Amino acid sequence: MTTPKVRKTQSPTLVFVDEMEIWLTRKSIKNMHLRVKPPDGRIEVSAPLCLPLATIEQFVREKRDWIVVQQRTIASSPRVDAAAASPDEIKQWKAVVAACVPVLIEAWEPLMGVKAGKVVYRNMTSRWGSCQPATGRICINVRLALYPPECLEYVVVHELCHLIERGHGPHFHALMDHFMPDWKTRRAKLR
Repeated sequence: MTTPKVRKTQSPTLVFVDEMEIWLTRKSIKNMHLRVKPPDGRIEVSAPLCLPLATIEQFVREKRDWIVVQQRTIASSPRVDAAAASPDEIKQWKAVVAACVPVLIEAWEPLMGVKAGKVVYRNMTSRWGSCQPATGRICINVRLALYPPECLEYVVVHELCHLIERGHGPHFHALMDHFMPDWKTRRAKLR
C-alpha cells in the first residue's frame, strides 16, 4: 500500500518586483503560474517550493506587458463598478434582469425542449448563474445588467443546457455549440 503524497502550500507572502506588488504562494507544484485577479488587478504567483526568488522575479518582469494589459482590462470592466454598487443600484440591476430573463426563457425553452422551474436573481461576485437540474431552479446574477444583452442570453441558455446535461463536459459543450454557435464569443465578454 502506498501512502498518499502530502501537498505542501505556504501562506501567500508579499514580494515586490520593481514597483509591482506580487502575492507569492509556494506550493509542491512543478510549474509556476501567474494570475491577475479581479476586482483590483492583484498579481498572484504560485511557484514550486524550491524555486529561487530571482527566477520568480525574472518571470514576472518578462510578463510585465501582459500584466499591464490584464490590469487595464480589469479596471475597465463593469466588475469594478459592481464591487462599489449601492443597494439602489443593485435593485435597478435586478429589475432590468428580472424583466428580460422570463422573456428569454420563454423563447428558448421550446427550442431546447426543456422547462425551467423557479427563477431567482442574486447579486453574486463569482458566478453568472447556477442551475439545480433536479428542481429546474435557475439563479441569475443581477450584475449581468451591466453587460451587453447577448451576455444575459448566453447565461440563460447555459443554465437551460444544464437541465439536459449537469456538468461542463464534451456533451454540454456540444449542446452549447448546437443551440448557440457563438457562445464562446459571448462568454468572452464576461471575462
